Amino acid sequence: MSAIRSAMIIGGGIAGPVAGVALQMAGIEGRVYEAYPGPAYNIGSTLGFAANGLAALDVIGAGDAVRKIAMPMRHTAMSLGHKTIEMPALAGIEPLHLVDRSDLHRALHDHAVAAGVTFEYNKRLVGVDEHADGVTARFADGTSATADILIGADGIKSLVRTLVDPNAPDANYTGLLGFGAVVECPVEIAPETMVFAFGKNAYYLYGSMPDGRVGWGANLPCKEYMTTSQARTVPNEEWLRILRETYGEDTPGGELARSTRPEDLDVIGGLHIMPPVPTWHRGRMVLVGDAVHAPSNSTGQGASQAIESAIQLARCLRDFDDPASAFAAYERIRRPRVERIAARGAKVNSTKTLGPVMRRMLPVLMRLMTKSTKMAETMRREQSYAIDWDTPVNEGAELARA
Repeated sequence: MSAIRSAMIIGGGIAGPVAGVALQMAGIEGRVYEAYPGPAYNIGSTLGFAANGLAALDVIGAGDAVRKIAMPMRHTAMSLGHKTIEMPALAGIEPLHLVDRSDLHRALHDHAVAAGVTFEYNKRLVGVDEHADGVTARFADGTSATADILIGADGIKSLVRTLVDPNAPDANYTGLLGFGAVVECPVEIAPETMVFAFGKNAYYLYGSMPDGRVGWGANLPCKEYMTTSQARTVPNEEWLRILRETYGEDTPGGELARSTRPEDLDVIGGLHIMPPVPTWHRGRMVLVGDAVHAPSNSTGQGASQAIESAIQLARCLRDFDDPASAFAAYERIRRPRVERIAARGAKVNSTKTLGPVMRRMLPVLMRLMTKSTKMAETMRREQSYAIDWDTPVNEGAELARA
């Protein structure tokens, strides 16, 4: 049995609550410290859940709770102008599910609380002190807390990442700003269908909602990086003017932009991708989720990878006697998988701003992609991944599945 009995989890978004439940299952007390005043505070947007993410949530008993608030997208297609090509589904693999981020945060929070995980809010981390038998976290409100280990689940702008390694890289801006809305618009689209569209000036996606409306998301090219807060200082009316100008000649992108009301526009801000992080852990501190690997949203794997890592970290802490051994095993079994998925996302991102030559070539490339055996094998490998919680960690077996 592990000598690790307690853990502080910094961050209560997605990875944090999952880590808390998985640690409880491993016999380790995990307490979550969140900087914001409560769960799902001031967040928006919709995210995709791949089959492997839902399977990971099933390990901690939260899969069905998320399925209840999610929308399955059983059909996907790629579109360029008036040409639309249906993407083949993976037989035997659960379809992509869309879920509102704030709803997801609440569902994971409530599940964790029901499992006995304690949350403390308004706890913004400012520093950490390590000592021989534990680690102490210091918070902006003057309080502190101590545990055997500290888990940094504090997102893309992680402070814990810089405490682990002052030279750690920051997340890279993709050159795209994110926006989303659900609108009433007469777009012909089959139920449970998501379309990935390459517009004349920018990429967007849209899908059918159960109530007949259409949800859509825009990836707007922008040289200037803007945080969510910065982007939200710009009036929604101004953003809609830009979106209507950018997508105005696209079908149905123009109609979707013109049908969006200012009060319905969700401003997400700059989209990121995390470069490989050289150092995942130091001493009694370790990173998980977006703090250490944040693939492009193009992969549809960000939340799923965060959840997988949180659970695999708990397994390693359960099966190894000391933090150093557990952290090292965790990194060895997770790094290859998350970096492979991130590399795929970076390639997809490069197609979102097309020049004239690539625009002419894309219809041919789209057809080749739909027939590519290698692409199908890649997606099946990603999405059929499952964590065997009851089996002790075996690095060879884990890497073979990854």
